[in-house]
Amino acid sequence: MKIDMRKTIEPKSDQLNADDLIDGAKTIRIRDVKVTDSETQPVSIYFDGDNNKPYKPSKGMRRVLVALWGANAKDYIGRYLTLYRDEKVKFGGIEVGGIRISHASHIKEPTRVLETVGRGKRRPITIEVLKTKKALTDIDGAKEAIEKGTHTFEQISDAYDLTEEQIKILKG
Repeated sequence: MKIDMRKTIEPKSDQLNADDLIDGAKTIRIRDVKVTDSETQPVSIYFDGDNNKPYKPSKGMRRVLVALWGANAKDYIGRYLTLYRDEKVKFGGIEVGGIRISHASHIKEPTRVLETVGRGKRRPITIEVLKTKKALTDIDGAKEAIEKGTHTFEQISDAYDLTEEQIKILKG
């Protein structure tokens, strides 16, 4: 019998923290973006399953987002990011760990961006393309949706990465 320790190490906070990613990267689907007048953390990116703990990107990661997707944050809704913990992120000259972006949807190719890492210091980072289609796991539910007319085959095909067998079943 396994005993999962992850619940015991969750940070108590009102936002996603690097420690939340201690067991690996997380791909998020953005559901809302809010901008406030806070000097340190003016952007809150809410995502599916966030438990009301938004991702609050650093200034460097906000610059990456603008370079990738433009300045209109409302365009970010429905898009995906993969976030990971980077233990080398510094705050006040001390390595404390932080959250960085490794992959993004809605880019055509890996994109090189210069990230500011200190006063007058920049380093190139590459944001990889994030493919967003998921595998279809509920073939019966999809077939039923087509039969009831709540979805078309094209809608399901656009949303999921279908196998040849699944295509035959759905086109039945």
